[in-house]
Amino acid sequence: MPDKSIEKSELSTQARQELFTLRDLLRYAVSRFNEAGLFFGHGSDNAWDEAVYLILHALHLPLDRLEPFLDARITTVERARVLQLIRRRVLERVPAAYLTNEAWLGEHRFYIDERVIVPRSFIAELLDEQLAPWIEDPWAVDSVLDLCTGSGCLAIIAALAFPEAVVDAVDISTDALAVAERNVSDYGLHGRVQLIHSDLFTELEEDRRYDLIISNPPYVDAAAMRALPEEYRREPVLALAAGEDGLDIVRILLREAKARLNPGGLLVVEIGHNREVVESTFPALPFTWLDTHAGEGYVFLLRREDL
Repeated sequence: MPDKSIEKSELSTQARQELFTLRDLLRYAVSRFNEAGLFFGHGSDNAWDEAVYLILHALHLPLDRLEPFLDARITTVERARVLQLIRRRVLERVPAAYLTNEAWLGEHRFYIDERVIVPRSFIAELLDEQLAPWIEDPWAVDSVLDLCTGSGCLAIIAALAFPEAVVDAVDISTDALAVAERNVSDYGLHGRVQLIHSDLFTELEEDRRYDLIISNPPYVDAAAMRALPEEYRREPVLALAAGEDGLDIVRILLREAKARLNPGGLLVVEIGHNREVVESTFPALPFTWLDTHAGEGYVFLLRREDL
């Protein structure tokens, strides 16, 4: 539970009248975040990086330019704005991305809110590399399916990575699709990214086939769901929970993807920390585990002919 003394401190005259510079606010935020024992995992992994991001965002400063502004004095209105963000992050355990209504995957910025999971997929970095060497000619990819699209981030990055591709972005949540619609519009991709309300493959045209299917589906197992930090509990359960072993959606993907792939087509799926249970549940499948900045074991690839 949040420390009530923190709330009193933030509302005190000292907090509002004795923090004069960005450096003051940064020190204060890091102290409060550490004191509260916050959980980080929605864009940053430590109190310092999260505090820097929130303060620079609140002050409308470049997110990659901290040093020139550290000793700049701030106005009363600016200080109040920053303290409000710090207060909500500590007392409500709201992920930073929901406080700022933005999330970044590499160089790509997306609008988000509590209707969608905070984007953090390893598939994004693989798409930025155009899935090399598994896809030899990115210009030859003309059809992509993104299942469980959420905010639409992977569908958008896929459209950018494969310039000739039409991307179908599917989600069961109409709330998530509303957020995805805003992002597709922001990127000017209405002509190439089609948003579809569907429970996985069910509402897709029967004869629709794809060169590439990507998915960052729900994959949190029941035990992990019960142990989630408060920050993760702010996200839609529908986007996280995947049954007792975390494979409810993966089973459907592995069962039905072959019929939806063109010859030579690829299935790329993120499964979090579930590699061991995936391999033991499907011992006959020749999974290729793709290397990401977090290491191998989080994203698998299968060709149509492997399924």
